[in-house]
Amino acid sequence: MRTLLVEDDLTTARGVSMMLKAASMMVDIATTGEEALELAALYDYDIVILDLMLPDMEGYEVVRRLRGNRVETPVLILSGLSRPQAKVKGFGMGADDFITKPFDQQELLARIQAIVRRAKGFSQPTLSVGPLTLNLGSREVRVDGRDVHLTGKEYAILELLTLRKGLVLTKEVFLNHLYGGIDEPEAKIIDVFICKLRKKLAQAGAGELIGTVWGRGYVLRDPNTLANRFGGIPEVPAPAPLSAHAAA
Repeated sequence: MRTLLVEDDLTTARGVSMMLKAASMMVDIATTGEEALELAALYDYDIVILDLMLPDMEGYEVVRRLRGNRVETPVLILSGLSRPQAKVKGFGMGADDFITKPFDQQELLARIQAIVRRAKGFSQPTLSVGPLTLNLGSREVRVDGRDVHLTGKEYAILELLTLRKGLVLTKEVFLNHLYGGIDEPEAKIIDVFICKLRKKLAQAGAGELIGTVWGRGYVLRDPNTLANRFGGIPEVPAPAPLSAHAAA
């Protein structure tokens, strides 16, 4: 899961970033509203965590401009403002949730996972596609109730495919998701990861879920839909090079 954290207080940003990374999330940090808007337009984030008090503009304006630019990435406001009017204004601008500082770490993680699930069309605590179930919190993967043991990179690839089921993801998207533009290996490493992941899923009885769209990338196919006609599946564009101001 990839997160954009918008926070100008370096101590707070470092603490929240460490917490999210401990939960196996990839985190980019923006310290101004303009930087946040630039990064949100360039990258396919799962969620934006936004402080309201930024040096160049209020967080409300960031949300308003994101929605005005048709950026649909979910926004969770994380702010020291506790009065009801602040929350009402945030929701009115298009934010998806509001948590007041200081916050409980487990509650923040649970809300992030719930927001991302709902945004991707999953209402249950676990993501289910055909016989596959994936738990964002525990990072457990099962096929027809049987555990499938994955490495960290294999899980990250499967999570990305599951959250974007039906979309063709290029190798560049996977590389950016896994490495954040830092010390990226050659693109062919993605073929190796996919091969190993397919083998493990096949051994569990779900070998047909990950499809190859030649010349484009990979897609997680939902056997319960008719979305397996690759010609009509949209493609996620390759990300631009990582901004020098973003933190992996």
